[in-house]
Amino acid sequence: MGTVSRGFRGKRRRPSAGLPPGQYLVEDFPVLSAGPTPDIDLAEWEFTISSETGDQQRWDWAAFRSLPSEPITVDIHCVTHWSKLGTSWEGVSLDTLLEGVETSASFALAKSYGGYSSNLPLEDLTVHKAWIAFRYDGEELEAEHGGPARLLVPHLYFWKSAKWVRGIQLLDQDEPGFWESLGYHNYGDPWREQRFWGD
Repeated sequence: MGTVSRGFRGKRRRPSAGLPPGQYLVEDFPVLSAGPTPDIDLAEWEFTISSETGDQQRWDWAAFRSLPSEPITVDIHCVTHWSKLGTSWEGVSLDTLLEGVETSASFALAKSYGGYSSNLPLEDLTVHKAWIAFRYDGEELEAEHGGPARLLVPHLYFWKSAKWVRGIQLLDQDEPGFWESLGYHNYGDPWREQRFWGD
C-alpha cells in the first residue's frame, strides 16, 4: 500500500448533542485513503462471499446490480473526528447477499481491490445493519469514495466501511484488518470512542 493521506481538517461546525463524543459536523465529504485509488474495470469487477469451509458465492457487476437494492439514509462518523448526518446511499443489503450461505462463522473480513481489509463480527453485517453501496446522493459512487462499490456499516467508525470492496471472507476466528493491525480499535464504536487499541 502507498502513503496514508493526512488527517482531514476542514471547516468545522459546532458539535451537536446528537453526535458521538469527540465528533464535529462537516458539510462536504472528506476523502481519506490508505494508498492510491484503484482503477477498477466493471467488466472485471467481482464480489465474492467465501465461507469458512471454502464454499463461494460470486457475482459479476451485472449480477450484483440485478439484486434487490434499497435506499439508505444514515449518519456516518470518521475516526478523524468528522461526522456527516443524513447521508443518502443505495445498496444491496448483506442480508440479501448472505441468503443461502451456510455458515457457523462468527467473524468476517472485508477485502478490497488495492489490498485494504476490514474485520467485523458477522452479527454487525446482518439484520439490516450493512450494505454493499454503489450509489451516493443519487449518483454512481465515485472512485474516491469507494466506487464502484463499498461496504457501508454506518453504526461503526467509517474505516470499517471498506472502500472498493471485492469480497467478504467468513471466519471462525477474528483476524485484524489493515487499520486494526496498525493500532486502530478492533471494533470501532463511535459512541464509545473506540478509536485505538486500549480505548
